[in-house]
Amino acid sequence: MAAERADSGDGRSLLGAIKPYCEKESIAAFMLGISSGFPYAMIGATLTTRLAQDGIEKSTVTAFTLAFLVYNLKIFWAWIPDGVRLPILGRLGQRVSWMIVCGILVAAAVINLALVDPQADIAWAATSAVLVGAAGATFDIVIDAYRIETLKPYQLGTGSGMSQYGWRIGSAGAGALALVVAARMGWSAAYMACAALVLPAVLTAVILGEPERRQVVREKRAMAEVWLSIAGPFIEFFRREGAFLVLLFILVHKIGDTLANLTFRLLFDDLGFSNDEIALYDVGVGFWAYLIGVFIGGIAYAKLGLKRSVLIALILMGVSNLSFAGLAAAGHSNLGMAASIGFENIASGYGGVVVVAYFSALCDLRFTASQYALISAGASVVGRFLTGTTAGRLIDAMGYVNFYLLTTVAALPGIVLFWWMSKAGLVDAAMGTAGEVEDPATAGG
Repeated sequence: MAAERADSGDGRSLLGAIKPYCEKESIAAFMLGISSGFPYAMIGATLTTRLAQDGIEKSTVTAFTLAFLVYNLKIFWAWIPDGVRLPILGRLGQRVSWMIVCGILVAAAVINLALVDPQADIAWAATSAVLVGAAGATFDIVIDAYRIETLKPYQLGTGSGMSQYGWRIGSAGAGALALVVAARMGWSAAYMACAALVLPAVLTAVILGEPERRQVVREKRAMAEVWLSIAGPFIEFFRREGAFLVLLFILVHKIGDTLANLTFRLLFDDLGFSNDEIALYDVGVGFWAYLIGVFIGGIAYAKLGLKRSVLIALILMGVSNLSFAGLAAAGHSNLGMAASIGFENIASGYGGVVVVAYFSALCDLRFTASQYALISAGASVVGRFLTGTTAGRLIDAMGYVNFYLLTTVAALPGIVLFWWMSKAGLVDAAMGTAGEVEDPATAGG
């Protein structure tokens, strides 16, 4: 039985907290994050800007965020990378072989979206965005499993931080590259240039090989065993004490944040910001602010422990939406945009580290891909659905200021629920084997 959990809060020195960032597992997490982040940008803020500049109406633009729902459906096929061995490439290992295949699929889907003309065929543009989402979601299944199985328990905080660094570089880098190239060579060339960002994850997997902590239940051949590979991860998770409350928290904690984040580019376009201004403030300032937030998150996770650091993150992410209500009220202000983007990204970077570390610790190492797919899919499904179906109409009906005030209020249920779960001991009770430390010495204790 494990001696302690990931929530150690062991008060290690500052130097000791920084050291894990330089370890190979954390560097690997950074490279994986780069490739994980860029497909999101291709169908997120970048596609929103592309559609807005093509004159597509708001309700249609926000409807495109439904493409993200494919990420939330990945729980239905996450068992495949866990249990299906690929021919020929399978000799390289389960995770490595699937990483290569998924990287090829993502690159192909992004190039396909590059060739679409939304003004000529909006339906095919939507279909192409969904294909990028499906390929990116499958890529994420393998990336998340590889990251969790590669990181040791004491590295979950810093490893998640490095993953978030990489994710931000991948998403922001792809977004900035797309904006700059699109202004000079068109959107098709911009999307094609970004397709190369699949390489960091693929090369990392090929160089490092299979994760040492990967655990296999058994070979799955008979139909009964195939069913077990599909149902087993969910059965194991829901047998834990407090599992349903943990799932409820996963579903509601990010509603406000998701609603706000997927509409920022619409606000910027309506306030008259140019592509260069968006690239400088949203991508540039946001990039560095996010990195600062990620670094703070890694230190906070090590110094404060899981529960306190997560609660602080939830509060910061909720309050950050207020800054965009202020920007909407102020109008076109470069200083206002820089301030709101800076605060939001520091909060998101901090939250990304500690919340991802918590979600990673919830996984059982026998079912890493399937369980993390369940967790990560649930984390944003409600917000993405609401954004795709109602956000555009809400903005038209109530204006940006009231909309962002509403997203702030929507963050309250997640804050209250996690506080109560911490007090009741359910955060610890529902932890998985990925968050268990067998030897306290390995955790820096």
